Amino acid sequence: MMADQLRVAGLLEHAAKWHADTEIVSRLPEGGIHRYGYAAAHGRSKQLANALLKLGMANGDRVGTLAWNTHRHFELYYGVAGIGAVCHTINPRLFPEQLVYIINHAQDRLLFFDLTFLPLVERLAPLCPTVEKWVLMAPAAHLPATSVMPGLCSYEDLLAAETADYEWPMLDENTACSLCYTSGTTDQPKGVLYSHRSTVLHALGISLPDALSCSARDVIMPVVPMFHVNAWGLPYAAPLNGAKLVLPGAGMDAASLYELFEAEGVTFSAGVPTIWLGLLQFMREGSRRFSTLKRTVVGGSSCPPALMKAFEEELNVTILHAWGMTETSPLGTTSSVKPKHAALSPADSLALRAKQGRPVYGVDMKIVGDDGHELPHDGVAFGDLLVRGPWVVRDYYGSGTSGELTADGWFRTGDVATIDGDGFMQITDRSKDVIKSGGEWISSIDLENLAVGHPAVAEAAVIGVPSAKWSERPLLVVVRRPGMEVSAQELLDFFRGKVAKFCEPDAVEFVEQLPHTATGKLLKTQIRKDFAGYSVA
Repeated sequence: MMADQLRVAGLLEHAAKWHADTEIVSRLPEGGIHRYGYAAAHGRSKQLANALLKLGMANGDRVGTLAWNTHRHFELYYGVAGIGAVCHTINPRLFPEQLVYIINHAQDRLLFFDLTFLPLVERLAPLCPTVEKWVLMAPAAHLPATSVMPGLCSYEDLLAAETADYEWPMLDENTACSLCYTSGTTDQPKGVLYSHRSTVLHALGISLPDALSCSARDVIMPVVPMFHVNAWGLPYAAPLNGAKLVLPGAGMDAASLYELFEAEGVTFSAGVPTIWLGLLQFMREGSRRFSTLKRTVVGGSSCPPALMKAFEEELNVTILHAWGMTETSPLGTTSSVKPKHAALSPADSLALRAKQGRPVYGVDMKIVGDDGHELPHDGVAFGDLLVRGPWVVRDYYGSGTSGELTADGWFRTGDVATIDGDGFMQITDRSKDVIKSGGEWISSIDLENLAVGHPAVAEAAVIGVPSAKWSERPLLVVVRRPGMEVSAQELLDFFRGKVAKFCEPDAVEFVEQLPHTATGKLLKTQIRKDFAGYSVA
């Protein structure tokens, strides 16, 4: 067989050759809609490659981005990786001190940013000595009159000075192509380097029918940001399959998303539960329906069964529950059912598909007990979830594994899970969030998913609080839906008969809002701090 190397640039090269006119559509941060085909995107990515080389970028150099989902960010994915440099996508929702840490730890030499983030970048620049040049991802008319940023220039000017005359080098497929940092909920964020090989294999893996089932007949709109684990691989899977790609820019509110879904005929999307909960409320308020959207994948945190049911019954949109993490590129499992499950009742089918699902090809997993021995796949035994595969992290950038890798090469995810006889994995909890009560383990995730099934509950979090009798007991913290009332006792009664009695929350507290991580997950560390003095009998 030919010894061709798997390269990220090869994905766009393929799309430019065989799907030249298929569109990439972007809503721009500076206003307006931009559209062009894969061939034009390929040409501009080559112009960018020439510009990067002229700026002195070399193999392995890190190029940072603080940017939304747009065609320019897409070009950076390919132009940076294509020359052998590393595209470091940075989450702008992190705290400024975390951003400074990440940029300095990665030693980014260039940093590209969207117009939205100009005020933020002005504050960061003096604290980031490794960045030699800052590039505003907009036309020159949007450049500020004065700036503290060294070498500040316009992205469009940078490209206009170059031609598309460039041949992508035949890089070693194990060369690093992109870098993402974890959200750092308990300590400093950690960097995960992805290789060309792992990225292309992941794009192939997520395209499979029982994974995300991407094809040239799809119109794909990743709502998940491109700064969050490479938008779950969709900016790579779309050109691989020749699918139209729609990029929503900074407009992440429900009205803006719905407008783009309808205008561009989106058939498939992806995002975290909070996005879809907000969109569901928007759709209900206006009695709206989707004309083309058929499927969406929900991940990042556990998808409430009530959300899946509402989207399917009210909006005729199928939700595919998926699980992954920064360290798994990110896709690990999807809740695609097997043929025998067609006979299940609607309620049983929903319960099955609400699990995190079966491993996709390329990911192996197991659960182990405290002694390290593998536990049975019976849907009952729960233990620490371990994974391995060609797109699973081996070590962290600049800091090693810190004990996350076992001696025989399995990655410790930090999740507690069960696996049933059909291979469906279900996260019971994060190991640090599970509630240990009287010798029994209680899943906070199960209780949260039940709580949001109540019509008056917008969002819920469950944490363990001290108990003199049981060591720990569940406290339910709730955000009510706007204009709706519900009492603590009504919510406690809501759990009766739905979970074992010892799992029922002991108390309910109402709050105006719950804290989240930069990637939309509940920030349990902060919630525990907020209720640090709370206890029950």
